[in-house]
Amino acid sequence: MTPVARSRKPGAKADASAKKMVRCAIYTRKSTEEGLNMEFNSLDAQREAAEAFINSQRHEGWLVLPEQYDDGGFSGGNMERPALQRLLLDVEAGKVDAIVVYKVDRLSRSLLDFSRIMETLDRQGCSFVSVTQQFNTTHSMGRLTLNILLSFAQFEREIISERTRDKMSAARRKGKWVGGEVAR
Repeated sequence: MTPVARSRKPGAKADASAKKMVRCAIYTRKSTEEGLNMEFNSLDAQREAAEAFINSQRHEGWLVLPEQYDDGGFSGGNMERPALQRLLLDVEAGKVDAIVVYKVDRLSRSLLDFSRIMETLDRQGCSFVSVTQQFNTTHSMGRLTLNILLSFAQFEREIISERTRDKMSAARRKGKWVGGEVAR
């Protein structure tokens, strides 16, 4: 991680005991709106896991930012997500030192989009952390592992899409209704 040191007065000596503050933004996402109206849903579970992880790093100066970046009912296959866009604006404004997600595919299921997001994070010195898949994006091995996992996430998205198309085609061939307006 590349934590940002607390600011100090010019010419002042660094205090060896001073902790570095790492402002952590939690990003959560769920592809469908199913279950989002429940008292405790998938977004809440993701947030809870991320908060627990950040709290376990409190001795390193990590703290949870109060702003919530939750995209319920949005695909990870594109970047057209309101909370993600707000998060990236906050990263570019220097308000975030690390983005914490439950799993890599919560941030993106597209290699191209993920690469764009990582470019933004790199420019701003912002780290990326996956709670269930330990990564340090400041090292080449961490980036390689991350890209391999992201390749599998994109592959999974494409397979799901193919299965859905195949099922709809089979239903159409059998004369079953697969959505849309009923023919009259």
